[in-house]
Amino acid sequence: MVRRAGGRAARVAMREAPPEADARAVWPGMPGGAYKPLSEGQCDDVFEASLGLLADLGMGQATPEIIEAVTANGGRMDDDDRLRFPPDLVKRIVDGACKEFTLHGFDPDRGVEIGGNRVHFCTSGAAVMMLDHDTKRFRPSTLADLYDVARIVDTLDNIHVFVRTLVPRDMETAREVDVNTAYAILAGTTKPLGTSMFHPDHVHECVDLFDMALGGEGEFARRPFCIANNTFVVPPLRFAEESALSLIEQARRGMPINLLSAGQAGATSPAALAGSLVQALAECLAGLTAVNLILPGHPCVMGMWPFVSDLRTGAMSGGSGEEAIINAAAAQVVNYLGLPAGVAAGMADSKLPDNQAGAEKANAITLAANAGANMINESAGMLASIMACSLEALVIDNDMLGAINRTVRGIEITPETLSTQVIADVVHGEGHFLGHSQTLSLMQTEYVYPQIGNRLSPDDWVDAGARLMDDVAHDYVTEVLNRPKPDHITPEADARIREAFPIHLAGLARNVKPAGSCLG
Repeated sequence: MVRRAGGRAARVAMREAPPEADARAVWPGMPGGAYKPLSEGQCDDVFEASLGLLADLGMGQATPEIIEAVTANGGRMDDDDRLRFPPDLVKRIVDGACKEFTLHGFDPDRGVEIGGNRVHFCTSGAAVMMLDHDTKRFRPSTLADLYDVARIVDTLDNIHVFVRTLVPRDMETAREVDVNTAYAILAGTTKPLGTSMFHPDHVHECVDLFDMALGGEGEFARRPFCIANNTFVVPPLRFAEESALSLIEQARRGMPINLLSAGQAGATSPAALAGSLVQALAECLAGLTAVNLILPGHPCVMGMWPFVSDLRTGAMSGGSGEEAIINAAAAQVVNYLGLPAGVAAGMADSKLPDNQAGAEKANAITLAANAGANMINESAGMLASIMACSLEALVIDNDMLGAINRTVRGIEITPETLSTQVIADVVHGEGHFLGHSQTLSLMQTEYVYPQIGNRLSPDDWVDAGARLMDDVAHDYVTEVLNRPKPDHITPEADARIREAFPIHLAGLARNVKPAGSCLG
């Protein structure tokens, strides 16, 4: 009993002293790709079918600059004003496109390497509602909410990239939305970022804002810490004019681009999952070709986000098994082409962070991660088929992502981990492994522990108050939001930004409320 107690004390001590980042059980960029829902031949079939779509149907509503670039390289406009892409051109672009790039953090130590089979968990979304923890009802999302989400994500180790999660509905114009979104996400976290822009002019303003925060003109292009989520297509197979114009300006300003195709199977893409996959790949290849013809080698992620419908109603079903498998297949197809892969997984249909949400999220994200998606967007905080966001769900999902990342890591087989000598030691010794030196040495490097998840016995859980997980998460949210606000934007840079742009977010670390601010 003395040895058992001593072993427990040692384990407690180890648990309370987490290892350095490079000695943890999981980390950003864990290599995935072990799960392959498609055969290599099927991946090739999808690719060839997508090339056929671009050659035979092409893309509608192409902008003049994209038309000029493609037609100068063997493409043509047909009688229906659709831009046709020669298969050989698209294949050449795939071969020469950027395969890996660094998405920096505002804090240089928090950057991530995108590409290969490295897996990263990212937020994302355009939610228009926030779930109120106390009332379990939804209200319109605000700029202050977006800033709070960023602050929470900044503390969560298993969320690697913070992409805008919601639209601040208290902003009156598209320009105010774009500029204030860029500022709020930057002010809330030093992790790598992502956002969207409604208009090409806003691209330049957002990059100018980032330059000011970094200390000078051109600094963002030298160390880009924000990726553009650009839904440049209107499925099926049409360019979205404003987004397509923004696409090229984002590339010119050095902003990595997540080329998003988000067709919905049974509505804006075929009900057949394979057909939806083909259409999404064709649309993303069109964007990749356009960008690379104008700015060769620019960092892009193939953001195949094939959504699905509940065909009984036509409504989107973000938490379905079909959504899980098609996004895993999307990641596999893009990896097969050697390009950076981005998917959307974690878009629970549930309205609350409950058992339904957990099951829907874990199923989809586990498949996408093990398929090797480089950026798994929508992976935390989203509810109601991505219509809503929840601060408490972010915290709960962080635990889930740690566990999923552990499945991506797999099991290392070595002479030491096979543990035959350890087993012999225990058989001839104490009869248990609790106090063995191997157990102590592997506590942090082999095992992942939940931050708020409960592993007490039923009796101990009742004695501790029988609290539900979302209540524990709410305590964490409250504690983080009561901390001092982030201050990585210097007062001088902040003043320059506020002078140049209509910034509505007040407070920060300096507690200065600008004139006319709409937020306290």
